[in-house]
Amino acid sequence: METLGAQGAVLLLGGRSEIGLKVAERLAPGRTVVLAARRSGELAAEEARVRAAGAADVRCVEFDADDVAAHAELLAKVVRESGPIGVAVVAFGVLGDQARAEEDPAHAVEVVHTDYVAQVSVLTVLAKLLRAQGGGDLVVFSSVAGLRVRKANYVYGSAKAGLDGFASGLGDALHGTGVHLLLVRSGFVVGRMTEGMNPAPLSSTPDQVADAVVRALRRRRIRVWVPGALRPAYFVARLLPQAVWRRMPR
Repeated sequence: METLGAQGAVLLLGGRSEIGLKVAERLAPGRTVVLAARRSGELAAEEARVRAAGAADVRCVEFDADDVAAHAELLAKVVRESGPIGVAVVAFGVLGDQARAEEDPAHAVEVVHTDYVAQVSVLTVLAKLLRAQGGGDLVVFSSVAGLRVRKANYVYGSAKAGLDGFASGLGDALHGTGVHLLLVRSGFVVGRMTEGMNPAPLSSTPDQVADAVVRALRRRRIRVWVPGALRPAYFVARLLPQAVWRRMPR
């Protein structure tokens, strides 16, 4: 990547994210990596992983995704202390409890706030910063759960639907500015977030997602489906009658 994205710091918002850390490890050699998460003083294991992957320096910063009022100052501080951001990986999020959300409106709002509202906030701030510095890459994790929302996880899916639309529009708005946005549409990922759940068809692992993300960044892609077979599968899924879709288990 002969761009600022290949030179500047790697910022991982969601410093404990399995997928985010896998991406950071692949981008780390010779670069500063900033891990942003709650309880940032407890990121020793994550820091060690990124250092072992070849990072020149690793910094841990306190980040509460839901505290949207603090996003602008936090990200400005990251730039002041670590230099221009080459790649910002926005990897925080919650799956939530669908059954609880159907009964507890406060929980439903919590899920949507973290998975959509907080993402809109941080992406807006990041886009402004990257435009000002003249370039950089944004990695946004959508989900096929948002491409046609299912009854089994409609709270989470609706937040991802909103994020997918927002990121698609933001990417178009950034075209020609030097800032590149990669929208990642993944299916079921077997990992900590989905522990205890039966894997869905066309599942992937954090390593597979990270490999696809890094390849897509190098090729300057604006969309990547993981695995790629999901793209034609969801083209068909969108054509299913609602009466059929309603009976889909997940």
